Amino acid sequence: MELDWLEDFLALSVTLNFSRAAEARNVTQSAFSRRIRNLEMWVGARLIDRSVYPATLTPAGLSFRSAAEDLVRELQEARAEAQGRTLNQSPVIGFAALHTLALSFFPAWIRGLEERLGPIKTRMAASNVHDCIDALIAGACDLMLCYSHPIVPTAVDISRYPSLRLARDRVLPVCAPDRDGNPIYDLRTAGTAPLPYLCYTPDSFLGRIVEVIVTREDLGARLDFCYENSMSEALKAAALEQQGIAWMPESAVRRELAEGRLVDAGAPQHAMEMDIRLYRAADRSTRDVQRLWSAALDRSLESV
Repeated sequence: MELDWLEDFLALSVTLNFSRAAEARNVTQSAFSRRIRNLEMWVGARLIDRSVYPATLTPAGLSFRSAAEDLVRELQEARAEAQGRTLNQSPVIGFAALHTLALSFFPAWIRGLEERLGPIKTRMAASNVHDCIDALIAGACDLMLCYSHPIVPTAVDISRYPSLRLARDRVLPVCAPDRDGNPIYDLRTAGTAPLPYLCYTPDSFLGRIVEVIVTREDLGARLDFCYENSMSEALKAAALEQQGIAWMPESAVRRELAEGRLVDAGAPQHAMEMDIRLYRAADRSTRDVQRLWSAALDRSLESV
């Protein structure tokens, strides 16, 4: 029996969809299905009822899920101790977060909690939304921090994980200013030449948000692709170098906007608000995670 089999099973128990679970685990669907079958052979019972759509857990699968979650968590903790990360130390709370939130939101947010709770030892794994969800499902982190918007659903169903809406953010088009402080590339003008476009990869959360804006406002003909990157910090650096226009989370460019190094390059309809949410797996929370969660709840906008 391999640890990957257990993590695959836990991913499938959330999505109940082989193709989406395989995508979240970053393997082909055929390899994913094969590993699930191998796990069922090792257990000696069918864990997934494939005769219905969407697939469901069998009674044996429901019973085995709890044991799988406990085992994955215990192995993660044992590995951390073996690496010397937690031996003789107070507990470390593991976070998975989108790159942008790990840089622009997390430091100030966790400092605010420390003012109430005292020092908090944390470990951050910054990645894309698929890897963050995968880490939460597999028990590789205690909490997940990501953006959320109803028109851009995540690749997997994480509705069974409790979440808090910590804050609101806004994605807006920005670019470098000219000498008079006006945007070099302005979506509000009726120019004929396309504007150089600094864009996210299509599979990223922010990429999907921006695509909704571009489509809704019929901006395709106004934008000329010149650079693509999945990380907002990379697009911000390009915008600062006057290479084009980029949609950025406001929290990630607040300082640059205040200093005048970047300016808003669009109208209100070219922006979109989104939530910043914190997720946890309630069935495997430690006392320290619950303590942090309770403090975060007091500062949140709402919970689910």
